[in-house]
Amino acid sequence: MSNPIKFLIALTLGLILCFFPAWKGTISNPETPYDALKTLAVQLDGRKKPLDTVARETVTQIHGRLDYQPLSGKKLDYLNTYLSLLFNNQDWNDEPFILLSYRPLKTALGLNPEQKYFSFVELVSSPLGSLVLQAHEDRAKDLDLTRDQREALTLENRLALMLETVSSTELPIIPHPSDPKGKWLGIAQASEYYAPGQVETLQTTYDELKKAVQLGVNSDLKSQVLVLKKQLVALSPQVYPSGEKLTREVRFYGLHLFTKAWILYALGFLVMLVTLGWEKLQAYWVALGLFCSGLAVHGYGFWERMQIAGRPPVTNMYESVIWVSLGIAAIAVTFEFLHRAKYYLLAAAPLSVLCLLLGDRLPAVLDPSIKPLVPVLRDNFWLSVHVPTITLGYASFALAFGFGHLLLGAYLFKPTAKDWINRLSRWNYSILQVGVLFLTTGIILGGIWAHFSWGRFWGWDPKETWALIALMCYIVPLHGRLAGWLGNFGMAIASVISFNAILMAWYGVNFVLGTGLHSYGFSTGGSEQTIGSLIALDLLFVLVVFLRQQTLKNQSQSPALS
Repeated sequence: MSNPIKFLIALTLGLILCFFPAWKGTISNPETPYDALKTLAVQLDGRKKPLDTVARETVTQIHGRLDYQPLSGKKLDYLNTYLSLLFNNQDWNDEPFILLSYRPLKTALGLNPEQKYFSFVELVSSPLGSLVLQAHEDRAKDLDLTRDQREALTLENRLALMLETVSSTELPIIPHPSDPKGKWLGIAQASEYYAPGQVETLQTTYDELKKAVQLGVNSDLKSQVLVLKKQLVALSPQVYPSGEKLTREVRFYGLHLFTKAWILYALGFLVMLVTLGWEKLQAYWVALGLFCSGLAVHGYGFWERMQIAGRPPVTNMYESVIWVSLGIAAIAVTFEFLHRAKYYLLAAAPLSVLCLLLGDRLPAVLDPSIKPLVPVLRDNFWLSVHVPTITLGYASFALAFGFGHLLLGAYLFKPTAKDWINRLSRWNYSILQVGVLFLTTGIILGGIWAHFSWGRFWGWDPKETWALIALMCYIVPLHGRLAGWLGNFGMAIASVISFNAILMAWYGVNFVLGTGLHSYGFSTGGSEQTIGSLIALDLLFVLVVFLRQQTLKNQSQSPALS
């Protein structure tokens, strides 16, 4: 079988596995009586979205996961959990539903530091109120908040969201009569827009639906939902979003495209690993086909999210993680087709898988919800060129980080394989050059945008400063290589160590420092201890390889014994 045929078969097989409905649990859950509610339109966070998205975002923002098992009862998915909150069909005050994972804050509030979820009653009866009050006062004075204060404000938002959701009669499902950008109202306020007769009919239908959910009567639920939708559309057909648009967003989340992408990346990685260990298998093109199918699914998911958001999805940490992982895979595939090296995929796949896993498994830390842009980001041209460009620099250096580990592994286990090490070093050098090009261009574009938005090209903002530091951490070793100060081994170490500056510019400024004009990208919930431990282990690995190399060098320079 020819190589192109192998590639096409693997690519096609990967895509079929992704979109074939028989792949249980990845397309959608089995149909339930509540599924008809998924495409009910709601206006929240500056946009109109399906109730399915509202339920996902609400549950993950409060609980940090998509499912919840009450103290008494079977496990609920996100939609059932949200409906239980909305219609208050059980006592939620004592349910350990609210996520709090930051240990220092738990200790400060006198809570069990080993516990991860707490009830509404536990939190409101703790000293949280005084800490939140002080945080608001410091913010009003333009003081920098401590990590404890920022985590306390995040916890306050979770409590407020839960309080707002439970028994809410203000869920904005009533469309504005004429203005597509007008404010939607809750069912209890519908009389502000519409005649009493219309409001009474809506209220009756809504109450019947609410009662059916509360009592668990599912026999006629679907027809009740369809009646409610028809009534809402009839109120303002020119304002109410199309069923196709609402279904598209529900389908996007139901497909779990980014989950499938990392699975295909992992399969491609494993096949490539086996191919290198057993060359008779001749499965290189199969591995490449699987990896490319993952890239296609990943790119399609990114495109769908962009169409739903109406903008490039690169405005928060979650979106940048998805984009960087896509960039790592795309750059690796580009170089792989150029050089047929086999090692680009080995360096890229673990990093892309890790990024997508983090985005998939940590919704409370990397918020996946689609929200309106802050004013400074509403210039789509600069948003579309600056952020993607600078984060492609991050992606390139992440790939070089992976290549650096391959090289250090070669120096540790096969130090005599000089030709192989030289080839890896040349390929790594080309990646570093691409990274410097992207990061430099991104910094310059950011300066131009800052000139238009803030009236200055450069202001030593933490995000700007760390981007420049990161650039210098790569430019200095590259110049050192040209000057002959660093060889292949030195560049391998630089590829690994310098990536810590990228981590600081990308993660550290947002989650650790939390100060500066780029506040729209800041977040909480990151674990400095975990990240710090991983960095320490990685640096220990670098030290072990360095000492090993020094030992070999000293042995080669020692005079032979007579």
